[in-house]
Amino acid sequence: MDRKYGGEREKFAFLIHPFDAGDVTRKFAFTRRWSPDLVESFLKHAPPILCEHMTGLRGQGAEAEGWLVATPLTSRQMLSLPTSTVLKKIIAAGHKAQRHGAKILGLGALTSVVGDAGITVARSLRIPVTTGNSYTVATAIQATYQAASLMGIDLKKARLVVIGATGSIGVVCARLMAPSVGQVTLVARDEARLENTAHLIYSESSVLCDIDTDPRRAVRQADIVIAASGSAEELLQPEDLKTGSVVCDVARPRDVAKAAAELRDDVLVIEGGLVQVPGGWQGDFSFGLPKGVVYACMAETMLLALERRFECFTLGRSIQVEQVREIDRLAQKHGFQLASFRSFERPLSNDQVQAIKKRAEQQLAKQKTAVDAKPILL
Repeated sequence: MDRKYGGEREKFAFLIHPFDAGDVTRKFAFTRRWSPDLVESFLKHAPPILCEHMTGLRGQGAEAEGWLVATPLTSRQMLSLPTSTVLKKIIAAGHKAQRHGAKILGLGALTSVVGDAGITVARSLRIPVTTGNSYTVATAIQATYQAASLMGIDLKKARLVVIGATGSIGVVCARLMAPSVGQVTLVARDEARLENTAHLIYSESSVLCDIDTDPRRAVRQADIVIAASGSAEELLQPEDLKTGSVVCDVARPRDVAKAAAELRDDVLVIEGGLVQVPGGWQGDFSFGLPKGVVYACMAETMLLALERRFECFTLGRSIQVEQVREIDRLAQKHGFQLASFRSFERPLSNDQVQAIKKRAEQQLAKQKTAVDAKPILL
């Protein structure tokens, strides 16, 4: 028992999976000579893996510990294998979490996307399940507004493009941000669902949204982009992005091609949904992030454990605005806050952001000069 925190540690678990075969070969040396296809064939038959035991997580008046459990399927397998096969693997990992005493399970990356977004998984376990998407929305919006301010973008004149606008994260981001910006374009594959989302936003805030099924075309006029597609492939290439724009990439795997980091020094691309946990914890697993920084979906699971709210807080493809506000309130209570900006796994200082802004201004000035100098043909 911990006298300072008044009781035993609450327990949670969080599911992860390898993004690609390369993640597996970096972890397991014996697979390094294998082809990607052979690695994936091996993963189809592998059991869930206990990756990390985290201790020392503390909030206001509570302490928690948790386990990271890996579902051994790559992103491509998550989306290409039969849904029933993938769900069996996720549920098996959930059972492993239960056996280690977890009282709530968080679904990370594409484990929260497959099938009915966690509903079947929750019905198959004795513990509640959350996708973490409510806190992902809250932090994505906070980070986007902060980045837009630093880049000098006037929200009332800005065009917002939401990639994955019919998904659970994208639709709520669009609903909450639409009244604050000048124009909105919703992007997804299903035109009928896009129209339904556009009607919903108009009914709530009287904002007329454009719709598009081509993300690369849509972002060329975007001042602000929220990328939350749930695709296993990169959707946006460096040449698609508008000079001076802000892109908050919430998707895991990413929606924005990594080449943008080298080729577009006039665009601010940030990783969305990153949270600084107060005091950090004891454990070595980092997701490639700084110590004490986690993805918001994982932070939501931590918050619910600290709060002793063992419930299916965010489940399925519908997130309520009230859920986003409630989990943000709990984050403030327990001292969780938005992490410093990162772009393609690298930290971004304020000086670097200002340098991006300056280069964008220079590029835009050159473009304007070129337009003004062009002769008018009568």
